[in-house]
Amino acid sequence: MGVTRCRPELEGPTKTHGVGVFLELRKRLQSGLLIVGKNVAISPADVVVTSGESSLHIKTPKGELSLTLPAGVTFEQGSCTPTPAGDFCEEELHFRLRIGVTGSPDEEASDSAMETLRAKETYCFHCQGCMTRLLEDREFKRVLPLPNCNWNAIVDDWCCHPDPFANRKLLPRAEDCLLGDTFLLLAKDGGCAETLTEEVSLVGSKGGPDSKKSCRRLALISCKSCSLVLGEAVAPETLKLYITQVVVEPAVGDRQPEASLNRSLFLQQTVAARLLGLSTSLSTFHFSIQTPDGKAFLLVWLLNGDSVTASVPKSSVGPDPHGPSPRATRALKLLYASPSDTGGQQRDIVSSWEANAIGHPVVLPLSVCEELLQVIDDSNATLPASMCCMRSYEVAYLRL
Repeated sequence: MGVTRCRPELEGPTKTHGVGVFLELRKRLQSGLLIVGKNVAISPADVVVTSGESSLHIKTPKGELSLTLPAGVTFEQGSCTPTPAGDFCEEELHFRLRIGVTGSPDEEASDSAMETLRAKETYCFHCQGCMTRLLEDREFKRVLPLPNCNWNAIVDDWCCHPDPFANRKLLPRAEDCLLGDTFLLLAKDGGCAETLTEEVSLVGSKGGPDSKKSCRRLALISCKSCSLVLGEAVAPETLKLYITQVVVEPAVGDRQPEASLNRSLFLQQTVAARLLGLSTSLSTFHFSIQTPDGKAFLLVWLLNGDSVTASVPKSSVGPDPHGPSPRATRALKLLYASPSDTGGQQRDIVSSWEANAIGHPVVLPLSVCEELLQVIDDSNATLPASMCCMRSYEVAYLRL
C-alpha cells in the first residue's frame, strides 16, 4: 500500500506534522522505522542510535533523546541504517533498525469489562467520568455473550418456520449480564434511582419524507453526579451500559478504583482492545463506528496490533533533567475515513464501503464517536508528514 501526502483540505492549525523524532517498532517483524525531522538533524551522520538498559538512545545536534522501551523489547546494537525518505527527503531522515523480542509478540490487550466479568463473582460499576459508584455488589449467575449484532438478518436462513424472534428483544434475567460488542445488558436494582438519571431523547433524521420512521426515541441513562451519558434503558427494568462509559471492578473489601482515569487514554485503550478482540473473533479488519441510530460516523481499517510507537516533538528533543524519559508504548495501527469528510477521495471510500457492506458495525453513543474521532485526529497530527496518510486514508495509532 503506497504512502501519499496528506490531503490539502486537512492541513491547518489542528493538522501539524512537524514531529521531531518518530519511532515505530514491529514486534512480529522484529524491525523498526525511525524518522528524524530535519529541524533536528540535517544529515544521517548527525544521528547516532545506541542501546541502553530497556531504552533506545538517539543522539542528535539538538541533544540526546532516551526512549524507554516496553519489557522484552531491545534494540540490536549497530543495526540502524539510513533508508530513502522518498518524496519527503527535504523534510525527514529515515532509518531502518532491528530489534530483539523476548516472549510472545502478540501480547494480549486488556478487553476492559468484557474480560473482567465472570459468573458468580461480585462487581461494582463506576462512572468513568467522575468515578462515582453506580451499582454496588452485583453478582451474576450468568455472564453470556449476545449474538452477532446482525443476527436478526440471518434468522430466516436458519429457521424453517416464521421468525420466532420477530419484534422481540434479547433481555437479561434478574441475575444475568449479557455482553454485546460494545455494551453490557443488566437488570436495574434498587440503588439505580440514587445514582442514575433517565431522559428521553430523539435520535435519527428529523427531516425528509421518512422522518417518522428514521427518528426514534431513546431513554438515555446518565450519571447523576456528573451527567455523563452511560447508555440507554432498553426496557423498563433493563440497562444498556457502554464499555467506554463505565469502569467495572471486582468488589474486594474497601478497594477503590483510581481516583482519576485519563479519559483520552481510557477511551483509546478500551476501543483499541475491543477492535482487536473483535478482529480476532470475527476474522475481519474493517469496522464501521456507528451511532445508535445506525448512522456510520467513522470507517476504520485495522493494520496491525504489534506496533510499539513514540512521537516526540522537536521542543522535547534534548536533555530534560526535570522530566521523565518519553516511553514507547504498544499501539493499534489503523487507517480511517470519516463519512462527513467532503474530500472526493474520501467520498469514494465511503461509497465503496456502503455499496459492498464493508465494515462490522460497532455502535457507540454520538458523544463517544465524536471523542474517538478527536483522539484519532490528535494521533494523526503527531505523525511525520510521510506517515500521516496512506492512499486515500488517514493513519492513526490507538494506545493498547
